[in-house]
Order: sequence, then C-alpha cells, then structure tokens
Amino acid sequence: MNIRKKVRWILPPDTNRYAALDLWVPAAEDEEWSEAEIQYVINEVVEAESNAAGLEILTWYTAN
Repeated sequence: MNIRKKVRWILPPDTNRYAALDLWVPAAEDEEWSEAEIQYVINEVVEAESNAAGLEILTWYTAN
C-alpha cells in the first residue's frame, strides 16, 4: 500500500511506539483514514526492528 497522507498530531516526548500508536490511531481516525490504511501503519510500527524504528515510521506519517 502506498500511503502519502500525513496525520496532524503531536508525538509526545519519551514515549514508546505502542503508546504512540494509542495516540496516533484516534488522530488518523479523526482525519478519516480508512481502516486498511490505519492497519497498514500499525503493522509497520509493530513489525519494526526497534522502538526507535517504530517511532521513525510514525514520524513519517506525521504532518510537520
């Protein structure tokens, strides 16, 4: 899936990828992302090699 959308939200400092997902998902839902798009990002974050890699993925899907 090639998602080019970005979510407007703020990644809290000193959080792990799972806690960040708990905040990112509702923000994506508020911006009317489809369930498939959200699930794709969740899978990418969960399957990341490390916490830092997972947070980097969420940062990519975050609007600046």
